[in-house]
Amino acid sequence: MGKWLPKIYDKLMAPMEKRMFRSIRNSLVGQAQGQVLEIGSGTGLNFPYYTSKTDKVTAIEPDITMREQSLKRAQEASLVIDVQEADAERLPFPDDSFDTVIGTLVLCTIPDPDKALAEIRRVCKSDGRILFFEHVRVQQPFLARIQSAVTPLWKRLYDGCHLDRDTLSTIKKAGFSVDHVKEYKRGLFIVIEASNEDPHRSRQ
Repeated sequence: MGKWLPKIYDKLMAPMEKRMFRSIRNSLVGQAQGQVLEIGSGTGLNFPYYTSKTDKVTAIEPDITMREQSLKRAQEASLVIDVQEADAERLPFPDDSFDTVIGTLVLCTIPDPDKALAEIRRVCKSDGRILFFEHVRVQQPFLARIQSAVTPLWKRLYDGCHLDRDTLSTIKKAGFSVDHVKEYKRGLFIVIEASNEDPHRSRQ
């Protein structure tokens, strides 16, 4: 990630956090239970919303600036949050380690989301839950074309963030069973609640 965005991320996101994102985080993160893996935990904006249903959170974030900013929120949380340096495409955890895997506004930026989801599938237990809040490619064709046209410049300005990823299809293709999808802002943002496949699934 570039040098400037991590430093101002919280201020940049503050208006959207206040208007919409906080309530979504509260609802989504509150579902996490057991051993939890958070992908791309950033500055720790999700940390206050974990509940007593969660035993421990292992939060991975590759950017050192964001990771350091998140430590205060981790210390103030009501449960143990272990913040680690790691990439989603190469998770340093054994198979079937986590009951819940959660990510918010992260799959848009991960360089190889297919590989990351394969890793998430591997480390999540066969009866585990997958919870994501993402911005995605909209269904309206004209607006979708605008997203695709703007994405090359947007990626350079915002450290690899893609405006036009069809994240729901990518999650389905990875082998997860999607249980519930909720759209916001005419489908620009979606919440995806899914479960891992059965224990007899093949490992990649």
